[in-house]
Amino acid sequence: MSGNGRTGDGHGRLGSMLSGLAVAVGCVLFLGGFAWGAVVYKPYTVPTGSMTPTVQAGDRILAQRIDGNEVHRGDVVVFTDPTWDANLPMVKRVVGIGGDKIACCGKDGRLTVNGKPIDEPYLHTKGPASAEDFTAEVPKGKLFLLGDERTASLDSRVHLDDAGQGSVPRDAVQARVDAVAWPMNGMVDRPQAFASLPGGVSSPGPLWLQLGAVLMGMVLILCGAAYGPIAARSARNRRGKVPAGAR
Repeated sequence: MSGNGRTGDGHGRLGSMLSGLAVAVGCVLFLGGFAWGAVVYKPYTVPTGSMTPTVQAGDRILAQRIDGNEVHRGDVVVFTDPTWDANLPMVKRVVGIGGDKIACCGKDGRLTVNGKPIDEPYLHTKGPASAEDFTAEVPKGKLFLLGDERTASLDSRVHLDDAGQGSVPRDAVQARVDAVAWPMNGMVDRPQAFASLPGGVSSPGPLWLQLGAVLMGMVLILCGAAYGPIAARSARNRRGKVPAGAR
């Protein structure tokens, strides 16, 4: 057996072992990232333009599966409620939770939550946060929801005369929107205007970690797979060199 640390085809034993390990770890990260994402997230197609410009009608979104008790103000959520539209999943923004008093519009045209004016940079149009003034008190265990396209959204304002003044139960929420997958518009931000209210805003989901695992897995797989051809070519080049003075 040769003591030079090389296999019969010229590959370094250590290099071969490391390349195999890189491919194995890469496969775990790549497949694990996809599996993790499938467990945590569910894709939806946005049915209407009521959340323009945050998400548009027809956009494919990734929404994190959550319990309704995890919802915070400012979250964009997917929910169903039979009093709104049978079992059709809808997408709206949570502006109030149980115990909140929601009003619009203040002297400056802004929405207020418990008397605090809320800056809403995500709104589609300038001017008052709602074309019609309204007030509502959110019952415990419920959520008050508005669309970002306030001039066209059929949201809690339309149901103010219903029981609960247009709010929906927390358990109606199926998921929280984290990103627009197609077209690739990126992550949906948590509005900081709600951060100073009790409970603050929700933390971003693990989507970036999952994407990082998938990308790192791809890099390791490619690097590990590339080692063999590169090492073989290097070995051929070394064998093809004739030392000076050799006959």
